[in-house]
Amino acid sequence: MIDAPDAAMLREEAEEKLRALAGEHARLRDDQWTAIEALVVDRRRVLVVQRTGWGKSAVYFVATALLRELGEGPTVIVSPLLALMRNQIAAAERAGIRAVTINSANPEAWEEVYGEVAAGQVDVLLVSPERLNNPDFRDNVLPELAESAGLVVVDEAHCISDWGHDFRPDYRRLATLFEELPPGIPVLATTATANARVTRDVAEQMGEDTLVLRGPLERESLHLSVVRLPSAEQRLAWLSQTLHELPGSGIVYTLTVAAAHEIAGHLRDQGHEVAAYSGQTEPAERLAAEEALLANKIKALVATSALGMGFDKPDLGFVVHVGAPQSPVAYYQQVGRAGRGVERAEVILLPGAEDRDIWAYFASLAFPPEPVVRTVLQTLEERGVMSTPALETAVDLSRSRLEMMLKVLDVDGAVRRVKGGWEATGEPWAYDAERYSRIAAERGAEQEAMLGYLTTDRCREHYLRELLDDEAAGPCGRCDNCTGHHRSPGIAAPAVERARERLARPGVEIDPRKQWPTGLADLSGKIKPELRAEPGRALGRLTDIGWGNRLRDLFQGPDGPMPDDMFAAVIKVLSAWEWEQRPVAVVGVPSSARPLLVRAFGERLAQVGRLTYLGELGYRSGPPGRQFNSAKRVQAVRATLAMPKELGAAVAACGGPVLLVDDRVDTGWTMTLGAALVRHAGAPAVLPLTLAVTS
Repeated sequence: MIDAPDAAMLREEAEEKLRALAGEHARLRDDQWTAIEALVVDRRRVLVVQRTGWGKSAVYFVATALLRELGEGPTVIVSPLLALMRNQIAAAERAGIRAVTINSANPEAWEEVYGEVAAGQVDVLLVSPERLNNPDFRDNVLPELAESAGLVVVDEAHCISDWGHDFRPDYRRLATLFEELPPGIPVLATTATANARVTRDVAEQMGEDTLVLRGPLERESLHLSVVRLPSAEQRLAWLSQTLHELPGSGIVYTLTVAAAHEIAGHLRDQGHEVAAYSGQTEPAERLAAEEALLANKIKALVATSALGMGFDKPDLGFVVHVGAPQSPVAYYQQVGRAGRGVERAEVILLPGAEDRDIWAYFASLAFPPEPVVRTVLQTLEERGVMSTPALETAVDLSRSRLEMMLKVLDVDGAVRRVKGGWEATGEPWAYDAERYSRIAAERGAEQEAMLGYLTTDRCREHYLRELLDDEAAGPCGRCDNCTGHHRSPGIAAPAVERARERLARPGVEIDPRKQWPTGLADLSGKIKPELRAEPGRALGRLTDIGWGNRLRDLFQGPDGPMPDDMFAAVIKVLSAWEWEQRPVAVVGVPSSARPLLVRAFGERLAQVGRLTYLGELGYRSGPPGRQFNSAKRVQAVRATLAMPKELGAAVAACGGPVLLVDDRVDTGWTMTLGAALVRHAGAPAVLPLTLAVTS
């Protein structure tokens, strides 16, 4: 430790750096100074768990400025989101700190950035967690960075823990980085959303001498409320009606990409300036949307959780959720975006009946069962280096789930990412079934706790803070339960009718598959134009809040013809379909789960549209079952789906385009291969038509 006079001088210098960052009236909190002193003077490892807006980034920027003046190397910040990186770079510049980033959006700048870091021209380097295991970066850049860094920062550190609500496998390898850092390099980890269990787990991974600074999570500006409405159209109408009254600009969170676009479209129709925002939004469009919200040029972003951690707008006036997140911890983090720099911010939750179905879908993406994992390890041991697409031919997992599993195995030391894909290390590996089971149980408990939040008559903020193990939690005196002022669920009938019309608007375009999956031995490259389907249509998405609810109910009920109003909506889809040539016939895709539904669908379409119903494709030896990735699905469908001889002759004789109908499209490969069979039989065009697409 330095003596008292030197400590006083250092604190004053730190205060000066803070003022450059946050304005002339800014003063360090005691815990901010404790963290800075531990990093700069004692070179310790520090975990800061403090509420959103507390000033965690000020700790690492002030510490960086002090360490750089002492001649130390640059700060390396591991940061999970591009939006967060952009905010951090802008904040650093205000304090005279030069910050640069390397991430998936700027690969063309990587070499230049590396050179600037090596030349000492960079104070802060922000990297995404995924970059830590890029072979070139991991083997050639990271070791030198680790040796020369003045400070290592892990932002949103709850992602390190698989108990955290937003666990990311790439973050887990940070524990290895901590172990390999040379002595004397301080480490700072920060998060706003970690309960006691996550805090312990992160601190243990950082090292046994980690200093934990945890403060109360109260947000004095937030006014929490819940409004329960029975239908999607009522929630949408209520939101449109209420948005005018909410202060400033804000965020409307949704659970799915489809819902974000559906809601944003309706709000724009009703005269609101809003934009949709999700992980599927193009980077340039995302940046433009963020900047429009920051500049108050729009009333709201209608966003998925892709707009989350680290998005910094101090005057954000409201956060509304259309649909409840599955974790109260995740919910408290998202609502923490609001009210950082204003006295009052409105936080409203509009839960939906479909929320549990969406939670169940996300739960299905958990770590795979042991036999599947062992198949991957054995395949890599036998074949050597394989790309992720090539592995899909050996194991039936979706691409995202397979990549998540490989990252976990990488951290566990069983596989290693190399140029060209992945290789087995040969190291022994144990399947921790007990841990995975406990994590699944924890997720289930979080969902029940979220349902409890909807119905509690206690203080809502107190309820959430208790779940975060905040010992200072108490009644807020501001939420709807504390004040007794519950928002009215009343909605004008015309607003409900407009929302109903919007949600009942049918039609989703289906882009045809144009490339065969990689990794197949005898199918590769582009699908031949003479075998390809035309762009198709679906009545709706299973994940949207309009037809999605009706379609999910249909598929969960008994097999049989669809309701008349649903069929009428399909006719509207057909009426709006601007095909080059009108279809002359209908062919069905055989369904093992809903044969009556699909057959009745095809026959009724033919009758109403005055088309010829030709019958259904067939199966050689029974239906293909369920597969989860493209390569496996193509193999299975190709081995089973067939063109009956009589149907082939009828297709050849019909002389025009054919509607190919099915109940739903998941991967799209059944429709693709079915279209190829119909085209091969002589149809000049195939127009896919289905009731639902999965997403």
